[in-house]
Amino acid sequence: MAQQQARGDIARASVDRTRTGQNGGSIGLVLLIAIVLVGAGVGLLLIGRTRAEPYILAFLSVLAMAGVFLLFALAAGMLRVPSKDAASPLIKSLVDGAGEGILVTDPAGRVVYANAAYLRLVEATKTDDVRPVERVFVGDPGVSEAVFRLLKAAREGRRLQEEVRVDSVRGEVGRWLRMRVRPLGEGKREAALTVWSIADVTRELERQENVFQELQHAIDYLDHAPAGFFSVDASGGISYLNATLAEWLEQDLAEVGSGGLRLRDIIAGEGAALVTTLSAAPGEVKTELFDIDLKTRSGRTVPARLYHKVAFGADGTPGASRTLVINRAGDNSSDPLRAAEVRFMRFFQNTPMAIATVDKQGTIVRSNALFARLFNPVLSSPNPPPHSPSQTGVNALLPGEGKGGGSGRSILAVVAERDRAALEAAIGRAADKQGEIDPVDAAVEGTGDRSARFYATAVGEKDQEAAIVYAIETTAQKDLENKFTQAQKMELVGQLAGGIAHDFNNVLGAIMMASDFLVNAHKPTDPSFQDIIQIRQNANRAAAMVRHLLAFSRKQTLRPQVLDLGEVVYDLTMLMRRLIGERITLNVVPQRDLWPVKADLAQFEQVLVNLVVNARDAMSEGGKLTLRTANVGADQSTKLQYKGMPIGEYVLVEVEDTGTGIPPDIIDKIFDPFFTTKDVGKGTGLGLSTVYGIIKQTGGFVYAESQVGKGTTFRIFIPRYIPGADDVQPPQLPETTAPAFAGALSAAEEAKRAAADLTGQGVILLVEDEEGLRALNARGLTSRGYTVIEAGNGVEAMEMLERQGGKVDLVVSDVVMPEMDGPTLLKELRKKNPETKIIFVSGYAEDAFQKSLPDPDDYNFLAKPFTLKQLVAKVKETMASV
Repeated sequence: MAQQQARGDIARASVDRTRTGQNGGSIGLVLLIAIVLVGAGVGLLLIGRTRAEPYILAFLSVLAMAGVFLLFALAAGMLRVPSKDAASPLIKSLVDGAGEGILVTDPAGRVVYANAAYLRLVEATKTDDVRPVERVFVGDPGVSEAVFRLLKAAREGRRLQEEVRVDSVRGEVGRWLRMRVRPLGEGKREAALTVWSIADVTRELERQENVFQELQHAIDYLDHAPAGFFSVDASGGISYLNATLAEWLEQDLAEVGSGGLRLRDIIAGEGAALVTTLSAAPGEVKTELFDIDLKTRSGRTVPARLYHKVAFGADGTPGASRTLVINRAGDNSSDPLRAAEVRFMRFFQNTPMAIATVDKQGTIVRSNALFARLFNPVLSSPNPPPHSPSQTGVNALLPGEGKGGGSGRSILAVVAERDRAALEAAIGRAADKQGEIDPVDAAVEGTGDRSARFYATAVGEKDQEAAIVYAIETTAQKDLENKFTQAQKMELVGQLAGGIAHDFNNVLGAIMMASDFLVNAHKPTDPSFQDIIQIRQNANRAAAMVRHLLAFSRKQTLRPQVLDLGEVVYDLTMLMRRLIGERITLNVVPQRDLWPVKADLAQFEQVLVNLVVNARDAMSEGGKLTLRTANVGADQSTKLQYKGMPIGEYVLVEVEDTGTGIPPDIIDKIFDPFFTTKDVGKGTGLGLSTVYGIIKQTGGFVYAESQVGKGTTFRIFIPRYIPGADDVQPPQLPETTAPAFAGALSAAEEAKRAAADLTGQGVILLVEDEEGLRALNARGLTSRGYTVIEAGNGVEAMEMLERQGGKVDLVVSDVVMPEMDGPTLLKELRKKNPETKIIFVSGYAEDAFQKSLPDPDDYNFLAKPFTLKQLVAKVKETMASV
């Protein structure tokens, strides 16, 4: 009894071994000393000055000695003056009566303070039993490790918390203690003291364990319930899937919540669009019912009914969903009506046609999964069209009916404003039970050039639903139709250009030949000489335009050769600097070890010059022009995904400027012939069409990308040339047409060509169906010393050859002629004399008739129009060849 009484007494008290706690001071003692001093002073005054003097000295001596002893006591620490921040009685009472044990120790580990709760926790029976924490639990290895970590944190001035289980010293059930350690304060003296707090958390942990067990039971019930459950986050990831649903779908629960399983992995077809495209008012909680197909890991489908609940935030964004899943696979055998319902809903949700039912005003009553996927972004627009109902929620669902995304909105919001009247009229006719309603082709509202075809039919006698609308997206079909139309247009324009070029070349050939005769017949001092020069220059300009038309129609004559495009770009650098001027900076970025390509050198130079000139015109205020070359491997071409360009290896030439850019509405037209945005007289509209035609005829591809105000980039892809074992580089013939660009030849080269001897001797059979052009060509050859025999077609040529006995040195023949064309004439000539030399002249490309000849190396070719100098040069070159 005495021991229990002592334990009860000590449990109600605290242990405070601080000096401030034992020397609190007393106001009564101060008043008593003051009274004694005042009384002694009054007594000394009463006995007289002479008699009091010895007493006064003795009294002062006693006071002085007491003062000296007090000073020594203060210095030795035997006395202490209470500080201003000493703990108040209120705070001390709060700490003494705290529910958790509090212990304060000094750096040596001695107990400075312990409250009553600590004494009860460590079961101290008397004040001397109060021990520091490490000594209380010294016999328990598990607790000792935790105490060691706490002591280490105390020495380092850190805070730390540990939870340990201790056995009661009386053999009772063990307890759980939460131990915390921290420095007393921030000051130097306070930081040297350590505060321990120890709380009994046994009941708290027991409550947590009970809650956890209840939660485990609830999860177990939910996991093995006869229905499926899942939850989807806003990004479409499955955050929860119960075991029943996982078993149905053959899914691994380990993938749930880690981002490995998504909604599209468990819902078949377009059904995921129904679940993810719900819309509602901010703060609304919406529950939807869907009859859709789920899919297993192996790809099998499982018909199911989903009760899908979503809470929307204050900003209208959907939160995580809660979905109940009922497996309807067994309905096929239990009830014929339910089986029919399941079959219909599976057809309705999985059909490759978007379907929606609407009322008379066009409000969507329900829709299938494909409709939700195709048109929900449009239906989610905050601006509904006219006749759209104002409600934001979805009407209450009937059992077995999934209304889908967009229900409660107007179907008129799907189409662009210009097409809404046609769709509204079709729905109105269907609502009036009319048949034979024409489909409506309409543009889909929103970003992107999307289109769809809508069919409206009557729905029956149900009041709420007035019509069924079927929709098929026709974006890809329209795109294909536009491409086909554009290709046809380009092909027709190309054919027209080629035909015009042939006839126009004959006219230009006569003009150029006649102007050459006039130039030779007149001196520079003659008054008409400048007019003749002007005629010849304009004829050359017209010839250049014809070459552009032929380039666009891809019917010009190309002389392909193996090229290093890096060297081609480098060789043109000086010319391009002169073309762009000083206000534009030219930057050439080449790549080493560029792959070879096979292309016509002069024509490719024409491509680069045209692009550079266009870039210069787009940078009237100056800027930067960059030319890059690079190899593009098959893997890189796959990533580029340019339309029409197959995967392969290419050499890229990129021309980038910092000009005004090309507006998006006209960038698709820039390669059309005669299309130009330049002022009248500053452009023919054939520059980019020429680029397009040359690159296409070479087998390459050209694409343009532009941003208004930032600049334009043209990218040219030429297929990599890989020579075969039997490839032989054909001899390069001298260029017979006018230079690809003015100023390309130096003055020395022009003088060298002018000084060449172009006279000769021999008999030439000239075959040309254009009488005027034939006469001029014959006159020019005769003036250079040749004997010319003229014929209007192949038949006449054979007759003239018979008259001559087959003795001619050279045949110069047109290609396209009546009665007998040039290739047929060549075959007949070779029958009589296999060594016959021939030059074909034509306004068409050489490729147009090359396939009808046995060997392309057995003839030479001169493209119309040509000058007198070019004609006699080609004749002399051919006659001199072996």
